[in-house]
Amino acid sequence: MKLSDALGNRWLHLVLALALGGIFLYAAHDKVLDPRPLVTIIWGYRLIPPQLTNLIAIYLPWMELLIGLGLVTGIARRAAAGWATVLLVFFTTALVINAVRGVDVACGCFSTSAQDVKNAWLLALRDLPMLAAAAVLTFFPPRRQPSPRSASPRSSP
Repeated sequence: MKLSDALGNRWLHLVLALALGGIFLYAAHDKVLDPRPLVTIIWGYRLIPPQLTNLIAIYLPWMELLIGLGLVTGIARRAAAGWATVLLVFFTTALVINAVRGVDVACGCFSTSAQDVKNAWLLALRDLPMLAAAAVLTFFPPRRQPSPRSASPRSSP
């Protein structure tokens, strides 16, 4: 069995989509209800212009929510996985940049507390399995299972 066949397994896709979708839904929950603390967290990364901080704090949680719903429900699952891949690349890059700077940051991943500061290297490492799952869902579409009729040999008259 080739690696691409294994990564295209429908059951693997289902498990990855449900797990990653659940993570995105959980991450979005508090931030959708109250995005204000996220402004401080985003500003703490010191990577974007201050003028964009509020805008990102408002829209990012809703994007996470839509990605999570798409992954869990299967509606536009591959598109949701693509957006999850993009976000996780950005998140991981932002964490690595701050780790190289020697700055520990409040992740903003699952908590909206700006006091919840953690080692940026560990946070970036934590993102890698999620990024791998999103990449599999994006770049290795699930293969179709052959139908029982097409799998059996046809009898000739």
